Amino acid sequence: MALNVKIKAMSSLEKLYNGDNIPDKEYSAVSMLKGERKSFQIALECDDDFSSEISVFSEIKNINIYKVVMVHSDFPMQKKDCDDYFRYSADGYYPDLLMPVGVNSAIDFKKGLNVLWVEIDAGKTSAGQYGVTVKFDNSGFTYEVHISAEIIDCEPDFDGFIYTSWFYTDCLMSYYNFKAFSDEYWRVTENFLKTAAEHGMNCVLTPVFTPPLDTQKGGERPTVQLVEISYDGKKYAFNFEKLDKWINLAQSCGIEYFEISHFYTQWGAAHAPKIIADVNGEVKQIFGWNTRASSKEYKDFLTAFSVEFKKFVSDRKLRDKIILHVSDEPFFTAIYTYAKASKTIHRLFPEYKIIDALSDYTFYKLKIVTQPVPSSDHIEKFIGKTDELWTYYCSSQHKKYVSNRFFCNSSLRNRVLGCQLYKYAVKGFLHWGYNFYYTQYSKALIDPFKVTDAGGKFPSGDSFVVYPAKDGTAYCSLRLKVFYDALQDMAAFKALEKLTDKEYVMNIIEENGKYNLTFSNYPHSDDWLLRVREKVNQAIKEKCRGEQI
Repeated sequence: MALNVKIKAMSSLEKLYNGDNIPDKEYSAVSMLKGERKSFQIALECDDDFSSEISVFSEIKNINIYKVVMVHSDFPMQKKDCDDYFRYSADGYYPDLLMPVGVNSAIDFKKGLNVLWVEIDAGKTSAGQYGVTVKFDNSGFTYEVHISAEIIDCEPDFDGFIYTSWFYTDCLMSYYNFKAFSDEYWRVTENFLKTAAEHGMNCVLTPVFTPPLDTQKGGERPTVQLVEISYDGKKYAFNFEKLDKWINLAQSCGIEYFEISHFYTQWGAAHAPKIIADVNGEVKQIFGWNTRASSKEYKDFLTAFSVEFKKFVSDRKLRDKIILHVSDEPFFTAIYTYAKASKTIHRLFPEYKIIDALSDYTFYKLKIVTQPVPSSDHIEKFIGKTDELWTYYCSSQHKKYVSNRFFCNSSLRNRVLGCQLYKYAVKGFLHWGYNFYYTQYSKALIDPFKVTDAGGKFPSGDSFVVYPAKDGTAYCSLRLKVFYDALQDMAAFKALEKLTDKEYVMNIIEENGKYNLTFSNYPHSDDWLLRVREKVNQAIKEKCRGEQI
């Protein structure tokens, strides 16, 4: 007896939860620029378990298929002061993990709803119209989904944009149980960096010293310090071999910028980070929570370090690729200690880009920080007032309808960021959680396949966007793919602006004044964003054709 199977293609913005019905709307075409990756989904609803062979037929050779796996969340969203734009708020299972499926191999489907994610990689494929057919074969019964894919003869423009999502090798060490700087350390680091770079990350948090991030006072994270230090009681010496290897590895993965870990503790710059050194033959900690940030000893150390570090950077011709930090998210109550620390770092590194995540405009008004990175719900105060506009979001951005990528958010709320970055000419985006696999304050390791909220402290989706596979590679989340779509949107808008002007592009995005896009205001409509992107693609196609004529 034949299976009763309902099968339909959907856009990448659909997010189906248990109990949802497959949308009736037909989705049959996608367009993309050269070098882009665009995705669609296939929903299958069946009345029994079954196994099927999957085949893909297309002249586009690089097409990847993933199974969308439901992952549990005990804490999908904040309990207070949230806006009303989310899919679900209850604990339960949410679509997130993308499990790779081999083409021309068998896959098991469960009774009920199943979803596949199909990613088309335009790569170097020539411009033109192509067909993509995904075929399911079950004991002689076949089901097919057809999509038309157009590749447009123009490349997206990512130039000048910096994206960092904080990458933690200590989390990988803890999860996979290997030692810092072992062969396995470098192998797994490379795997996770490649996945990050493939999804738009071109800047990596670089642990020159062990990052003083998400630790409570007196706590510490596993040592991942890249710079070896020796001290004879009078003079410091520095060995940059591991840092050199890190930079070479990262560049081979596609990373361009290096974000040096913070020189002071988080939330106010009150103390020095954990720093390990060889002191007359004994390896021990020389600075940390017991070191006041303003101490002469630490200032002397930073002075010695800055001289040698700048020599190293100069020899590598990397000065324009280095980004420095003072302290992450300083509170206003810590403005005095932060100001003193900031003055020290700016004095030691006068020609370097120094940035910090903060949202109190007072820090910038008083010139305590030269390049602020405000949160997206506080960015309005900074628009038009800074040399470069940067932004970030984290667990606190759950109101004012600002973009975020929690499990409970719609994919549109994730992807609309690309439109916002473009309109306001944002030069950089920062997020703290590429692969944070600890509980809050880095107290204990979690299993990210089972615990997605840092032990009930951050809404699911805040602390990581990749899952650790058994072989030391990174499984992508649905949220990571959608976020990369946002970056591709921004780059496509910039490509069209080169062919026209900004007003032309914004008229498409805001549909000739129908909408006034801000970080809090945008249509809560998948159709709007899909329509905008398609109009932009076709405008690029027409303008490029005109130039050729």
